[in-house]
Amino acid sequence: MDQQTKELRERYSPDGSLLRKEQLRMLELLDELDRICKKHKIPYWLDAGTLLGAVRHKGFIPWDDDLDVEMLRPDYLRLLKILPQELSDNFALQSHETDPNYIYVYAKIRDKNSYLEEYCVYDTLFKEKGIYIDIFPLEHIPRFFAWISGHMHGQIYNQMNNKNLPLETRYKRARFIFGLNKYIGFPILRFISRFLGVKALRNALGTSWQKPRYMEDVFPLTEIEFEGKKYPCPKDADAVLRKVYGDYMKLPDLSNLKPHCRVLEIYK
Repeated sequence: MDQQTKELRERYSPDGSLLRKEQLRMLELLDELDRICKKHKIPYWLDAGTLLGAVRHKGFIPWDDDLDVEMLRPDYLRLLKILPQELSDNFALQSHETDPNYIYVYAKIRDKNSYLEEYCVYDTLFKEKGIYIDIFPLEHIPRFFAWISGHMHGQIYNQMNNKNLPLETRYKRARFIFGLNKYIGFPILRFISRFLGVKALRNALGTSWQKPRYMEDVFPLTEIEFEGKKYPCPKDADAVLRKVYGDYMKLPDLSNLKPHCRVLEIYK
């Protein structure tokens, strides 16, 4: 660990701090996912800020309070079938299928021995509310379709942010839009994409993150150090990170950091 990382960790996530405990719990979730993926030969890799942290800090970005991994959509769909039978009792899969009020198009693995509230209202009626890691599926989608699908899914957030409606009504409308997108809108976009020869990989239809990844940058996967252990990462992590963040080695404005959660409790 370099001197800058040591100083940043002492400032934002020193040993024993609530944030550091959250990071260590997320690491337990990652280890569980890693175990299951290795057992069933499902490729995944560290993504986004987690990958950035691995490259720049050899672990979590010192102020980071989330953990992200990616995989190709076919592997993601297979994983969702496996996780309910494979996860340890203290962890739970969260997707729209396991939690109808869950309105995101990517899954989470949640810790059952903690409680977390985010600043948005979207998680108010979620069944699982513990510390989590995000699992993002990637697929070959043109940027325009990614943009369209983001706006389609964005109608859910418009409903959830409508404070003139009771919360249950907001969720009812959100579930309806989610179903339209999942079973009609997104399959049509996905079907058309098959014939367009798209090389770019993007986060699943319905997300707002449209920065591309490319197969030649990601595969074959290699490993990278993260919090003293080795985890899968893209073949060319530098290329992936530069396409997403630009000069990722430059620290952001530390006076403008925004945490994900406003309430956090860890029971065990």
